Amino acid sequence: MKILFAASEAVPYAASGGLADVTGSLPKAISVKGHECAVVIPLYKAISPELRADMEFVTNITVDVSWRKQYCGVYKAERDGITYYFIDNEYYFNRDGMYGFYDDCERFVFFDRAVLEMIRHIDFKPDIISCNDWQTALIPVYFQVYYKYQQGYDNIKTAFTIHNIEYQGKYGKEVLSELMGIPSYNAGLLEYDGYINMLKGALETSDKLITVSPSYAWEILDPWYAHGLDRILVTKQYKLKGILNGIDTKLYDPENDPCIAWRFSADDLSGKAKCKAQLLSELGMEDNGEPLIGIVTRFVRHKGIDLMRCVFEEIVRSGVKFAVLGSGEKIYEDFFLEMARRFPDRVSVNIGFIPELSHKIYAGADMFLMPSQSEPCGLAQMISMRYGTAPIVRETGGLRDSVRDNGGDNGNGFTFKTYNAFDMLDAIWRAKRDYYDKPCWEQLVKRAMKCDFSWSASADTYIETFKEMIE
Repeated sequence: MKILFAASEAVPYAASGGLADVTGSLPKAISVKGHECAVVIPLYKAISPELRADMEFVTNITVDVSWRKQYCGVYKAERDGITYYFIDNEYYFNRDGMYGFYDDCERFVFFDRAVLEMIRHIDFKPDIISCNDWQTALIPVYFQVYYKYQQGYDNIKTAFTIHNIEYQGKYGKEVLSELMGIPSYNAGLLEYDGYINMLKGALETSDKLITVSPSYAWEILDPWYAHGLDRILVTKQYKLKGILNGIDTKLYDPENDPCIAWRFSADDLSGKAKCKAQLLSELGMEDNGEPLIGIVTRFVRHKGIDLMRCVFEEIVRSGVKFAVLGSGEKIYEDFFLEMARRFPDRVSVNIGFIPELSHKIYAGADMFLMPSQSEPCGLAQMISMRYGTAPIVRETGGLRDSVRDNGGDNGNGFTFKTYNAFDMLDAIWRAKRDYYDKPCWEQLVKRAMKCDFSWSASADTYIETFKEMIE
């Protein structure tokens, strides 16, 4: 098979979140199993000169953005067996940042149309175009409306992956003719609740809909999780499938991680205690045998920060330390900074994202707190288990699919069900109880570290799904 992954970001070229990790890792995992993969993203200003040096110019074409004709340059680069294509237009993409501009709709309308036009001019004819999130949601729409029956596009199938259904690409109806150039008789593909919804267009026209965990596939049929799209999703269940994301096991490897002070493995855990001592020393806290809880997250409501605020002081006063790294809404940043000011010997807070420090927290903490209100997949709980740090999570989305409660003999973490601060507190108390039972805790740590969250298993499921689409 030949698979073209279309996305708004991909590691190592441009990244702002988990989407870039997926589009940077999944194609490689599929390609090593004998399939040809390519990735296409915008040529952002943020892409470093070192990475640009490896790019070669392919061609330039003209792309229709409704009644406009826009220049489009196509570049490509080879990396780790994957061909990366880059869509160039300086007006749209030569900016500081990737998202959050007044004309984001127009920018990604151009990108989506350019991806389909590009196929005529490159030596890669995909069997599957795999689209990701609202920024590429118009690719299956344009394919159905304009390209499906054109020469060179026959037998192509489109898949669309929902990484977070909250972000849908909602705009006023005027964009239909002013920017998208969609005929009025096809307006029903995109109209929803009185506006244009780009994600809804992908739900209507894609051959397959994929979510990033099995649980999220059925959760988004519920209004609580669907952000208004449950009415359309319940009619599309026949093409909806959940596939759990993986993590880059080379990047997150406690036996070879250059970011951590000591290497360790499931067979030799001595280095983990040394990593904890080094981390506490670096953060200005004493290593007195108390459990250390790590938090590496965005400070936004759906990450469960409200639950932490309710009982944070109670947890700290009970003899638990915290290592916190993240950024986001100011109200949450201020809360954590206030906790660090009041409990300097128990709470360390770093605002921002520092990759090296995140690795040290994953390796040095005893537990990892992730009480999300919703979590399509979540990678942090998988990374923490890779480093033998027991996750404490709410049973939702990918957290439910990857973490088993330690109440039995096969647990790899601690879970709670309801979105309630005291249920979370109970899970933390159980984790603290087991932490002081050293033989029990060592077995838990080893079980967590032996879990396979590599992309290989996920890649097999993707390959099976894509083959079904073609057949």
